[in-house]
Formats: sequence, C-alpha cells, structure tokens
Amino acid sequence: MDIIHALEALLFASGDPVPIDRAAAVLEIDREQVISAADALEREYEKRNAGIRVVRLEDGFQLCSRPEYADLIVRLMRHRKPPKLSQAALEVLAIVAYFQPVTRAYIEDVRGVDSSYSVSMLTERGLIEPCGRLDVPGRPMLFRTTDTFLRVMDLERLEDLPPLPEISPEEGTEALRAAIAQKENAGVQMELDTTVPAAEE
Repeated sequence: MDIIHALEALLFASGDPVPIDRAAAVLEIDREQVISAADALEREYEKRNAGIRVVRLEDGFQLCSRPEYADLIVRLMRHRKPPKLSQAALEVLAIVAYFQPVTRAYIEDVRGVDSSYSVSMLTERGLIEPCGRLDVPGRPMLFRTTDTFLRVMDLERLEDLPPLPEISPEEGTEALRAAIAQKENAGVQMELDTTVPAAEE
C-alpha cells in the first residue's frame, strides 16, 4: 500500500482534521509512520507548488488551501449558488429571516401546517440555528438565521433583505412585537433565555 497517498485520500475525504491515532488505526500503521507520511506528502506538494498543503492541527492533520489563494476562494464562495430548497423550506426560511427570533409554533401558525421537517432540514444545512428558549410554559426553542444564510443569499446584513410583497419587514416586526406585548399584558413573560441546551426537548 502506498501509505503517503492513502493518507492523502483519507485527509481529502474527511475534510475535517483527522487525528493521528485514527489515521494510524485505519491505515494499520503506527503514529510515527503517519507523521512521516504527512511530512512526505507536504514535501510533495511544496515541490510541485500545489494549491493545497498539509496542516497539523493539535494531534491531527488536515488538507487546506494555501494562504496565497485565499482571495480567490473567498470570491468563489461568495458567488456559489444557494442550496436548492423546496417551497415549504423557503417559506419557513423567509418567516425566520423576517421575524426572527421565532418558535416553530409561530412558523406553523403563519403557514398553517406542520413545519418540523423544514425546520430540521434548514438547521442541518446551517441556514437557521437555535438561539435560546422562550420563557413560557414548555420553553419552546427559538430560531434565527445564520451567517451561512447571509453568505449563500449574498447579503451583508439582514437589513438588505428585499421587502415582502404584502408586508414590509418593519411591519412584520411591529406585528410580532405587538403580539408579544399582548401576551405580556396577559401575564406571559416573553424574555429570551440565551442558554441553548445541547438538544431540543
């Protein structure tokens, strides 16, 4: 087995840092052989002036692009196409984007249908994220958009979102604030708890 290029394949396929012990177990070699193979691979990249390099991070290795190509990569990432989303997912994403932070119950109230699948899918894709819990009975999870959402939508900030056809973001926000105020007047506290549990109850 060509250990050097076998290690290269592992690093490429992983994308994330690969612990030395994990690589050694998969390749059935010892730690020193992994380190030696990583060094040899980096020398090979250096020799042919490759666009990638081997980087050691703590107790593992990772393939990374060379710093001199950072600007090109940023330009590529800025202009990549947004992920393809279903109409249902787009509706959920729009509700979160314009009225965040919102609960799943709020999303379902606006759409009129169960939205648990779309919320989970958007969370998995990194477009929305939990940002706390509402301080009401049941403590429902609150969701907001992420930096990934801004990047894939080619936005610098949420204020750059286009206005909704029938209601502006400002009107929607005011409506949400009015709804919160109404609940507060009824004795329900709507304060945001910024402690995010490891998993949703």
